Amino acid sequence: MNKPVVLITGGLTGIGRAASVAFAKKGAKVVVAGRRDGVGEALVKELRSFGSQAEFINADVRKEDDVRALVDKTVALFGRLDVAVNNAGTEGQVGPITDQTAETYAATFDTNVLGVILSMKHEVRVMKGQGSGCIINISSTYGHQGAAGASVYAGSKHAVEGITKSVALEVAKSGIRVNAVAPGPTDTGMLTRFTGTPENKAALTAGVPLGRLGLTEELADAIVFIASDQAAFITGHILNVDGGKSAG
Repeated sequence: MNKPVVLITGGLTGIGRAASVAFAKKGAKVVVAGRRDGVGEALVKELRSFGSQAEFINADVRKEDDVRALVDKTVALFGRLDVAVNNAGTEGQVGPITDQTAETYAATFDTNVLGVILSMKHEVRVMKGQGSGCIINISSTYGHQGAAGASVYAGSKHAVEGITKSVALEVAKSGIRVNAVAPGPTDTGMLTRFTGTPENKAALTAGVPLGRLGLTEELADAIVFIASDQAAFITGHILNVDGGKSAG
């Protein structure tokens, strides 16, 4: 489609924001979801400056009523839903397993896993009725590797990848493609919080074979590609965008 309708959760910062801009520049109709009205409205103004029809909807992906309303409002605004990017996520509490609690687990998994499940539930509901659609979940290279000191976060992203592949198989004959993009170390506020210190950030960067952090724009380009007709025979796939980090 020339002007697909794209819904992006966690669309106000980082990779989600970059994806919103990338789709808008391609002429897509973009709905960004997040929890900060002022930031959302400012982003929508920017997206419209590129000629895109864009709207902001306040939604918390941990709450099913919010997610249901988000998807239904998107369809009410633009008549359909062609692409959904489930980007909302949190790094949770970084630290050893002995520091984790039921509360830190829930805080991470409710956003990173439950949020993806609820989003996909309602996205698939709409896309099945259309007979087409593309869902892209944002994972991490830690979704298929270990991460000392980040066991809960890594576990949540392992779950996202398993859910992605399972739902891809479930809906393949419905005309819906489901994939995930797995960023390596990317220069975002989340990475800064995750690493904690400039020294830790530099050490993580040194472990990337290309010798630098990824840019949010580079992740956005991968998301736009996997959503495009050029990727029409790709489903159930985890696309690493990581500067070679997962190759070794």
